[in-house]
This record gives sequence, structure tokens and C-alpha cells, in this order.
Amino acid sequence: MRVTVILNLALLVLFPLSWAAPLVRAGLLPLFGLSEISVLSGIASLWQTDIALALLVALFALVAPMAKTLALALIHAGRAPATWLPALGWLGRLAMADVFLIALYITLAKGIGMGRIETAWGLYLFTGCILASLFVSARTKRAMA
Repeated sequence: MRVTVILNLALLVLFPLSWAAPLVRAGLLPLFGLSEISVLSGIASLWQTDIALALLVALFALVAPMAKTLALALIHAGRAPATWLPALGWLGRLAMADVFLIALYITLAKGIGMGRIETAWGLYLFTGCILASLFVSARTKRAMA
């Protein structure tokens, strides 16, 4: 259980890092440089054109994973009841939905063939954080049972 607690606390640092890390590098033509897009820059860009979608992405990518991580930390510290665990499973699914959306956008952009798009290290970090969070919640659920 100690490793689970440490991993969960590490996510409190890794999630914000993953939000600022480049998810993809995209450019219109191969001759020009590629722009790096992160979760935060994507939300900022969406805010200019579609506030509702920006809020939805912020909920999936920022609020849900951090709320889940904080709630798990409270459960580990004995400050919150284990009855919160089923609700935390839903928060994890919301965060995973964001990873699937990013993958879908990359696939669509590559399929269109206009410009260039490359995955960056931040996509792997963000995905790893989400998977680690799912692992932490599963281990916590098993330990509390």
C-alpha cells in the first residue's frame, strides 16, 4: 500500500507537468516548423473559439484527474471514507476519455493528409499519469475491501 500512496502523491506533481508538456507537434506544411500543442495551450486556443468545449476539455483533462488524485490522497490519509471509491472510478473514466479524444484527433489529422502531426513526449506522460491513477484506485479499492 505504501507504493500506492507514494505513486498517488507523485501524480500531484506529474499531472500539472503533463498539462504543460507538448502532446503533439503540428504544422500546416512540411517546410515550416511545427507548433507544439499542450493540454493548456489547447484549452487556451479552444477558449477563443468555443468556450463550452474548452470547459469540457478542462473538466476531463484538469479537474477530473486532480480531483480523483486528491480524493485518493484523503482516503489514504484516513480523512475521507472508502465509500468515495466508486465515484472516483467515474472520474478516472472521464480523464481517460480525454486521452481517447486526443488519439482520435491525431488519427483524423494524419488521415486528412494536410500538414504534419507528430506525437510528443507529453502525450505519453499524460497517458501514463491517467493509467497510473487507474492503477492507484484499483489497488486502493482492493486494499480497502
